Amino acid sequence: MSEDLAGVLDRLLRPRSATGRVLVTGWFSFPDGEVTAGDFLAEQAVTDALSRLGVPYESAWSPHFAPGALTLEEASPERYEQVLFVCGPVHGDQLTRLHERYASCRRTAIGVSVIDGDDPAVRGFDRIVPRDRDGVGHLADLALAARPRPDKPVVGTALTHGQGEYGPRRAHDRVADTLHAWLPTKDCARVTADTRLAHDDWQLCRTADQFLSLVGRLDLVVTDRLHGMVLALSTGVPALVVDPVRGGAKVSAQARVVRWPAVIPAEELSAQALDDKWTWCLSAAGKAAAERRRGLYTP
Repeated sequence: MSEDLAGVLDRLLRPRSATGRVLVTGWFSFPDGEVTAGDFLAEQAVTDALSRLGVPYESAWSPHFAPGALTLEEASPERYEQVLFVCGPVHGDQLTRLHERYASCRRTAIGVSVIDGDDPAVRGFDRIVPRDRDGVGHLADLALAARPRPDKPVVGTALTHGQGEYGPRRAHDRVADTLHAWLPTKDCARVTADTRLAHDDWQLCRTADQFLSLVGRLDLVVTDRLHGMVLALSTGVPALVVDPVRGGAKVSAQARVVRWPAVIPAEELSAQALDDKWTWCLSAAGKAAAERRRGLYTP
């Protein structure tokens, strides 16, 4: 049996003063580090547990991942009694520098991998609770302790950068640039839903049935392709569509055939227009409208 995370933290942080603040760090804190889903959930699990214990804390984030959030540079060592390092491998110069910066703080690593016990990055910690050791009472991976959050929509993107046959009417590059800048602002899980098929590329579906199986499991498809729209609607999935051809072409024409309203002409493309169509597509009305179009493509 693994120990309760709050109980482990309560034990690890003692002795502590009533007002002693904890700085939560991880690979997500380093400007040259990376942030994985596991890292993010580990931070979430630890900070949730600290909140339940009534322990004051702050988390330090890479400015590249979380612009505007507290960074290590801004987290002055004098503000903290203890430093917690969560998740990931314990090694490397970044951690050595962390020890040097927070030498006045008690430093604890929890839920980490210890590859070389003699590494200065390892020896710099006062205590370590590893995740790569078996035995009764050892802590389960921190990501497992994260509290579940509401489900996010799963959104597929099907874009084209080709179609040179439209010549000067092409607005494909501007459409792609706008969508690439806008999509990260939406709270969703994004996947590529490329309509191209291939026999030797594992990133692409091999058959149309495989592609339809993918699309049918999505909540929404964002696309500037005719078949991105058509195949989404054929499975009852809403499609947020941009016609990438100035003056409109096959995308707009087919949208009129099936009376699908979530289409934005290239000339009218903006973040606000995308937000409006997004909201409608994911609403009960948008989902019902897509489900009604499913039968239009049934032989």
